[in-house]
Amino acid sequence: MKDVTAYIKIHEQKELLRFIACGSVDDGKSTLIGRLLSDSKTIYEDQLADIERESEKFGSAPSGEIDLALLTDGLQAEREQGITIDVAYRYFSTDKRKFIIADAPGHSQYTRNMATGASTSDLAIILIDARKGVLEQTKRHTYIVHLLGIQVIAVAINKMDAVGFDKAVFDAIASDYDALAKRLGLNAVYYFPISALKGDNVVEKSANMAWYKGEPLLRFLETTPIDRERFASFRFCVQTVIRPDQDFRGFAGSVASGVIASGDRVVALPSGGASRVKRIVTSDGDLSEASAGMAIALVLEDEIDVSRGDMFIKASEERPQIASAFLADVVWLSEAPLELRKRYLLKLGTKTFDASVTSVEEQIDVETLGVICSNEVGLNAIACVKIATEGAAVFDAYRQNRSTGAFILIDRLNNATLAAGMIKSAISPAIARAKETQTFSAFELELNALIRKHFPHWNAQDISAL
Repeated sequence: MKDVTAYIKIHEQKELLRFIACGSVDDGKSTLIGRLLSDSKTIYEDQLADIERESEKFGSAPSGEIDLALLTDGLQAEREQGITIDVAYRYFSTDKRKFIIADAPGHSQYTRNMATGASTSDLAIILIDARKGVLEQTKRHTYIVHLLGIQVIAVAINKMDAVGFDKAVFDAIASDYDALAKRLGLNAVYYFPISALKGDNVVEKSANMAWYKGEPLLRFLETTPIDRERFASFRFCVQTVIRPDQDFRGFAGSVASGVIASGDRVVALPSGGASRVKRIVTSDGDLSEASAGMAIALVLEDEIDVSRGDMFIKASEERPQIASAFLADVVWLSEAPLELRKRYLLKLGTKTFDASVTSVEEQIDVETLGVICSNEVGLNAIACVKIATEGAAVFDAYRQNRSTGAFILIDRLNNATLAAGMIKSAISPAIARAKETQTFSAFELELNALIRKHFPHWNAQDISAL
């Protein structure tokens, strides 16, 4: 029993790395993930028996061999077509780390699924077929990974066995991709010659490529640093207000980033009301502090006006932006094209706004990375747009905080998700002094809140003049 308890404790303390495997269709993403699961000994016997039967049924591997891609191609349609349609998530663990893998689809019509998987990833593996080199979909996925703020990229040049493990082929593809990475400003890019089918340089070093002096892919995944320092500022979006009786009023939600402790002074935005944290309540009892990803309810010392969608920040930390219009990059996910000035729903954090796209500033030609001047934004297009919301939105630039800088656009009629967006900056006057890094006094914050309550028609300039 002590051994089991000790093992669980060690496992809980392991760092978690989320990564996405993406690239063009049939580059071997699912096979690579299957190889990682297989060679790290994280496949159960019943799973292994199942894929042995499926391999024989679909004839997707040479006689007597196992098609490891079937471990992640879970849909019947995927297994029959030999492609990935939906994002498949898999978990595995080694002695060094825990991992959650997102196996992203390669077909261009499923780019929306790929963007979903990348949005929560710390690192990306871009697979390239050594026989084909850098393709348009490779560039598209790389650009989306770049937009979504993933800084570390492992370029796995796969199927080296199909080109005779030729170093010249590897070097040529690495050179082509490096030119793309430099144009996007990607500096942390690493290259691996692999054969997912045979296992070369995936978990163990390859005897077939003695010219490669680097480490295998899994060793890189176990040791590469995870940069989460940029999410340090405390952000907490209120999901609901809990008031079961007159003696308890808690603001429930999940900590988007940073750390909060009992006694910390907090500010509610956009109202500007200030108080101190009296209790941090969870279903398992009170905590002295809470960090990113934890579901909690904050109980404050003072009664201030806070509702669903408002954001708590620490009074001592840098403030987010507050505006009713902003500049953003969007990946259009719907076959219905963008319509300027049309009323959409915009979900940012826990708050939903009426919103419209007021202009298309530019689109990106994924093939050339050049700019397209067109208002026609269709499926899989990537564009920089201006968006206006009805009401004050509280946000950070996506590059500073992925949790509070990301949003989705929703069709008002059928609730379909139309686009995923990443905020760049505010483009209208801030409703409060949002960019100030110094702390407001309690008097200033309370005065600001009172003015807004009794004179809602006043703008930021009126209040500043006062």
